[in-house]
Amino acid sequence: MITCQDILEQQLDGVELIAGEEGLTRPVTWTYMVQTRPFEEHMNQGNFALCVVDYVRFDLKEAGKAMEELYGLGISGFGISITDDKEPVPKEMIDKANALQLPLFYIRWKGASFVDIAQSVGKIILEYEMQNRRMGDYLYNLLFGYDINDRYIEKISQQFGINFTTPCRVGIIVADRKYGINLEQDEHIYEYYANYLNQEVMTMEGKPMFLRFLNKFVLLFEAKKDKSIEHELEKVLQKIDASPQFHGTIRSTCILGGIYTNPADFGTSYQEAKRLIPKKDILPNPKHKKVLSATAMGIYQYLFNNDNHDEILNYCNERLGKLEEYDHANGTFLLDTLLAYYMNGFSVGKTAKELFIHRNSLQYRLNKIQELIDFELDDYMEYLDMINCILIKQLMFS
Repeated sequence: MITCQDILEQQLDGVELIAGEEGLTRPVTWTYMVQTRPFEEHMNQGNFALCVVDYVRFDLKEAGKAMEELYGLGISGFGISITDDKEPVPKEMIDKANALQLPLFYIRWKGASFVDIAQSVGKIILEYEMQNRRMGDYLYNLLFGYDINDRYIEKISQQFGINFTTPCRVGIIVADRKYGINLEQDEHIYEYYANYLNQEVMTMEGKPMFLRFLNKFVLLFEAKKDKSIEHELEKVLQKIDASPQFHGTIRSTCILGGIYTNPADFGTSYQEAKRLIPKKDILPNPKHKKVLSATAMGIYQYLFNNDNHDEILNYCNERLGKLEEYDHANGTFLLDTLLAYYMNGFSVGKTAKELFIHRNSLQYRLNKIQELIDFELDDYMEYLDMINCILIKQLMFS
């Protein structure tokens, strides 16, 4: 994804940055000519907005208001041109752009035209997309191709600087989305999210290969002993999901496959990660990590290596039967409560908050659980066995 920094580096005639330098890393999806309100009907997140102060539709005061309104809609930068350069950009507007960390560009009236800027932005976006497409094609062939020979591997190594003499692994980033009323706007936000994610991944120290595939995002990267790339990826996903434009609407999880040295086995790593996707919300994850792997399943990963599940399932049904029957008959959530209490470190306060119930209600549920299954909750071996049964049944039927 290109950024406002890339636009600045084009050094277009008469275009200068006058504020918002701290926001130059904002991704740019396209250009947007500011004309009439309502802006949200035409503008998409990540657009680089261009506004002419013509003293008919916009004077400098109205241009300042438009800049703030468009910032709220997610523009990446704001370019302003004033008819005949009649007056300077007000200090209030410059100060506001700095406070918002929004790149503010001044475009001299007889300098580059908006058409020049739009063409330049479009050109570098298309060049970037072609580079991404080449990388995606190479990675696709590497993961799903049938003839992964040494010459092909060498070609990828030269193109993208990947060292295939060291172990690598595949990660699949799955985005969970919350849809609103405007589906078209939802799709624009998702596209912006995808581009933002792409940009962040491409700037990671490990330089993973990146592929957008079947509404998922696939990475291939070196599996270092210190897991530095996995830790960096965790921070990237935490940062993106917490950003205001995506918080509450899109959150993502990266599922990791196994580690392999032979490039012919990277497809296996992909399949291993893919099989875990349906279980990502069931895996024990009390710290809400964004990067998960088969090892996050602990001992459970070994329970599903054959088709003989009857003995395991019968044992779990026997252990959980009374609670399941009570929940079914009374519309209660004792099993969910038992699991949540464990995942929150046996903290009454944290568990009640997660379940959206009062502490007294939680204590009532815990007492009812002890009554039904006849064991003390501080018998941690018994408690752990119950938790194992809950998780095994969830993993079996997910």
